[in-house]
Amino acid sequence: MTEKLPSIDEWIKEQDFETTAEIKVPEKLIDQVIGQDKAVEIIKKAAQQKRHVMLIGDPGTGKSMMARAMTEFLPKEELEDILVYPNPEDPNTPLIRVVPAGKGKEIVRQKKIEARKKSEQQSSFILSLSLLIIITSIFYAVVSKHLEYALFGLFAGILIYAFLARGATSSPSRIELQNTPKLLVGHEKDDKPPFVDATAAHSGALLGDVRHDPFQSAGLETPPHQLVEAGAIHRAHKGVLYIDEINTLSLQSQQHLLTAIQEKKFQITGQSERSFGAMVKTEPVPCDFILVSAGNLDALQGMHPALRSRIRGYGYEIYLNSTMDDTDENRRKLIRFVAQEVVKDGRIPHFDKWAVAEVIREAQRRAGRKGKLSLRLRELGGLVRVAGDIAASEGAKVVTREHVLKAKEIARSLEHQVASRAIEARKEYKSFKTEGTEVGVVNGLAVYSADPSLSEYAGLVLPIVAEVTPAGSRAEGRIIATGKLGEIAKESVQNISAIIKKYMGKDISDHDIHIQFIGTYEGVEGDSASLSVITAVISALENVKVRQDTAITGSLSIRGNVLPVGGIAAKIEAAAEAGLKRVIIPKANIKDVLIDERYKDKIEIIPVETLREALEHVLVGEGKKELLEKLAMMRPPEVVGKMELESEKKIVEPKK
Repeated sequence: MTEKLPSIDEWIKEQDFETTAEIKVPEKLIDQVIGQDKAVEIIKKAAQQKRHVMLIGDPGTGKSMMARAMTEFLPKEELEDILVYPNPEDPNTPLIRVVPAGKGKEIVRQKKIEARKKSEQQSSFILSLSLLIIITSIFYAVVSKHLEYALFGLFAGILIYAFLARGATSSPSRIELQNTPKLLVGHEKDDKPPFVDATAAHSGALLGDVRHDPFQSAGLETPPHQLVEAGAIHRAHKGVLYIDEINTLSLQSQQHLLTAIQEKKFQITGQSERSFGAMVKTEPVPCDFILVSAGNLDALQGMHPALRSRIRGYGYEIYLNSTMDDTDENRRKLIRFVAQEVVKDGRIPHFDKWAVAEVIREAQRRAGRKGKLSLRLRELGGLVRVAGDIAASEGAKVVTREHVLKAKEIARSLEHQVASRAIEARKEYKSFKTEGTEVGVVNGLAVYSADPSLSEYAGLVLPIVAEVTPAGSRAEGRIIATGKLGEIAKESVQNISAIIKKYMGKDISDHDIHIQFIGTYEGVEGDSASLSVITAVISALENVKVRQDTAITGSLSIRGNVLPVGGIAAKIEAAAEAGLKRVIIPKANIKDVLIDERYKDKIEIIPVETLREALEHVLVGEGKKELLEKLAMMRPPEVVGKMELESEKKIVEPKK
């Protein structure tokens, strides 16, 4: 159970720090990971045992950070340099050699010196030979008094020099390239094991490639071994290869990746039409790495089955937390998180304790559940940096609460910004009312384009209008809904017919019920408008007025129970922004109400459990009393539940 804690403002007073400059940031990256204790333990084991890992979870929960932290547990002494040498027997099959870390650069340097000396010796010999021919011809010309000998010797010396020096003195760099190995993967002696992020890498970048050579003839072509390029799998040798959204790799690339994992070697060849032909293919190149694949749950659908099986059989699958309990210890971790972000950024001031309190409050709000703190720390980190930028631009020495509050306004998601403009436009054009009463008109609430990569939702007021007309068909009445509805939303609209029949005592076969979702250009999905829709329909059927200063959200079972919905805090804030005074929500959601302080005095929150309760709060005027009495005469859902329990007991309990 979550411990009972004082409010953030009371709690922060007791914390022994004035600014985050006093908070010690752990040196090891693994110790900076917050709220993923089980995952951290598994990561440590996987690194020590060299197991592959799959990290699945929401964006911004620390997947790449944990993958990078694995390198802290890998031995430095195992690092190796990889060299590619020319093959004198078959130039199109370059040779691969492996040496201890730091030796590769020295070998290449020595080979370059040797090649340069050889080139200089060759040039010197050719020049000496040409001069000797010229001097000899001049000597014979003088002795024999035939000047044509001198002319012939001069011409012969120049011709020989030009012919023999074509591949030597004219291009010493080519001789150097031909005789010098290329360092494919190099390290310094004190380097840490490599961490290579190959997210969204194309096949050449992932598996290695052979560069295109623009000079492929006339003796100017680059030696094949110099065109070989290491891939991410080779650069990650003795380290960690990290691939986020691994399902975006082609199945062929995933198959090659599986081969590399199994064999711990993978030869490099041309991967595209721009590569240097299909003839060049190296010897197998070492690629002994730990694979850390990451993604959301949908990443599993696009994975090669054999690759996932390999990870499951020789590693771990970890589902990361999106929230953590709101405890004293975890709040302290968020204090450290703010300090870590400031240190990482290096360009923003530290936060005072009241600014930190506002960040923790935002973590509570974005968790969407009471007693929880959000672990979508990338988003919180963005808030920290924006607040820091504001403070830095003002020349402040520390970030204060006011800076964080400004940052919350500036750093709103695009969905929030679009929703705010939509609300303003609807208020201006009077798409919905915020006072008075109407028949068949309800202010519903929705979440606008909830991006799964964000923990922050944008609420929107959704006006719903219902009208009842005589049935257009003799066979049966219809429910006609307009407004670009998704499948779940369409089904929720259909379900209200059962509730109307049961609780209103009316058969709707003689009527067509028209339901309009006004201004839903973006589309509506989910069943959170069920309570709003049935309220509008009942109002239209019974000609009872609905309060327009009240918004309604909630799902509805066919027995009339009000069920919880998502994005409740964002919906309440949207209602307050729109100028509404009251909001009806499911009672089960009351623990999830974590709205911003500025909205608390603007709107009254009314939790309900049943349809009857909701109607009692929102309907007004003539016909309300009769309607509620009619509902009371029907068997309420809780009575039905009790009767079912009693009947079950009679069946289970033995006779005395």
